[in-house]
Amino acid sequence: MMLETIFLENEELLVHSFRSQDMDHFEKLTQDIFSILSDEWTLKYIPEKRLHNLQQAELLLQTAILNYHSRQNYLHFITHKASNKVIGMIDVITPELARKHYHMDYYPFFIEFYLSSAASGCYIMTEILPKLMEELLRQGISKIGAVINRENIAARRVLEKANFEFKAPFDVIQDFYQNNHQLEKVCCSNEHTTTYTTCPKSNS
Repeated sequence: MMLETIFLENEELLVHSFRSQDMDHFEKLTQDIFSILSDEWTLKYIPEKRLHNLQQAELLLQTAILNYHSRQNYLHFITHKASNKVIGMIDVITPELARKHYHMDYYPFFIEFYLSSAASGCYIMTEILPKLMEELLRQGISKIGAVINRENIAARRVLEKANFEFKAPFDVIQDFYQNNHQLEKVCCSNEHTTTYTTCPKSNS
């Protein structure tokens, strides 16, 4: 299944996939990705995602672009308009790709999300994720899962705000959550505006 392009915007933020104009800023985008995935705060519960150099960040971006067009996963960037800086990412992973990494009885779509420490405490992901879920639901994707470290209270609250429910332990340190799409249809059907609250530090 090929996702339609998802684009969310308000006065301060853009949520977007890799765009043609991003080719002109490929190096800067690579640096922003490296900044996020080498951030100690971001990696506290996902140390396995650490990038050690810009070459790894460039490879991640190149792979994400290829995977987007081959319908494996759909990486989206959260860009702060004023600084033109990527401060977070949301990855939508297809069941086909999930099968290569997870061992489960069934495979929904999955989401993974990352946010820079510069944007912590601003409720950005809490605001964005329900809107993204609404868009995925509109496109016919009704079952979406997420795997999080069970000690990551902030991530759990983000999922719960987006109508995800705990389903089962995933392994010894992580839990599996899945969206309650029936609740999403009720809560999101009348939403037409986006009201993100942002406060990324200008020097980060």
